[in-house]
Amino acid sequence: MISDWLEHLREVWASPWEPVRLPGMLAALGAVALMLLVYLTSAEGWIPVLDSLNLVFHEAGHPLFSPFGETLHILGGTLMQLLVPALVAGSCWYKRQAVGAALAGTWFFQNGFNIARYVGDARAQVLPLVGGGEHDWAALLGNWGVLPKDLAYSATLRHLAWIGILACCIWLTWRWHRDARG
Repeated sequence: MISDWLEHLREVWASPWEPVRLPGMLAALGAVALMLLVYLTSAEGWIPVLDSLNLVFHEAGHPLFSPFGETLHILGGTLMQLLVPALVAGSCWYKRQAVGAALAGTWFFQNGFNIARYVGDARAQVLPLVGGGEHDWAALLGNWGVLPKDLAYSATLRHLAWIGILACCIWLTWRWHRDARG
């Protein structure tokens, strides 16, 4: 049974991607550019529709992961807001849909901006919290004995988000170029 599943995955991996056409690539890159423009020009770094959706997944992650202990209960919000776009990206990858995979990958990495903001707020705790509860990252970094490194971790996460988004855009452009050549 496992060997059948592994063989199926090998077949999927070897199957061709749906071709990336110029209009699809331009629409995807335009959407990413618009998202980044909103991010860079908003006072809070908040992308209203996307980040509201991310917040829903974040909050849903806490009760979902709570059966697995206190640490995963606290970390579950961040895990869930990353897990959902990762699953969407994986589904698109499985279906060999490059535009969808690149956009879902961008969504995954875009979450890094808000996670970085939340981590960077661990000591200051000035961000408004949904429900007014405990600050996830203050609790986690405090429990792990690294609370004074919150700003350094935040900067690293923000850099990783930018690198990941750029990598998704480059990969999509490469797929289009490859398909355009024949």
